[in-house]
Amino acid sequence: MRRSLEDSYRHKGLRKKLVDTVREKGIKDENVLEAINSVPRHFFLDSAFLDVAYLDKAFPIGEGQTISQPYTVAYQTELLQIQKNDKVLEIGTGSAYQAVVLAALGAKVFTIERQKKLFDENKLFAYLKQYPNIKFFYGDGFQGLPTYGPFDKVIVTAAAPEIPPRLIDQMKVGGKMVIPVNNGTAQQMRRVTKLEQGIEVEYFDNFSFVPMLQGKNA
Repeated sequence: MRRSLEDSYRHKGLRKKLVDTVREKGIKDENVLEAINSVPRHFFLDSAFLDVAYLDKAFPIGEGQTISQPYTVAYQTELLQIQKNDKVLEIGTGSAYQAVVLAALGAKVFTIERQKKLFDENKLFAYLKQYPNIKFFYGDGFQGLPTYGPFDKVIVTAAAPEIPPRLIDQMKVGGKMVIPVNNGTAQQMRRVTKLEQGIEVEYFDNFSFVPMLQGKNA
């Protein structure tokens, strides 16, 4: 991938406009909006996308994956209610844009990617070195990271057929998971809170994500 790592006044202006768009669509958490404003989204895309990087759209990043629409990133992040130093498990690193937005909010991010090529690209992505609070793993998202839990928050950035029980097991009591659930073309965003006994599920808007798949893809 050819990346541009120059953040010009033009890019900053486009980012501010993007934040205004996301705010108009209903995102209210100022900390989330500031995180979106602080992260140069064009760094995460091939330089061919430079002119469109700040449109509120998803774009392909290879391996059948996408960088999520900024509104979707902001929506999931707002539902997570991130507090500084929260330990967050992210399923589906992709471009690492979502992970960096979480890190910009002060979270400690543990992120899993099942596509080896995307995992390797992120290892070579120099900008990510600025975020020692992100740890990258190559693995199966359905299994999570049991040795690093329990987690305060879990975010799933792919369409899950159901709420994965192993991820619930790795959450603290009182912890929250934000996950799009459904096998169809649209998924309903859910927020799952782990209770002493069982879980509580809240239901939100519909979105469209790439499917969450079992196993690893070399």
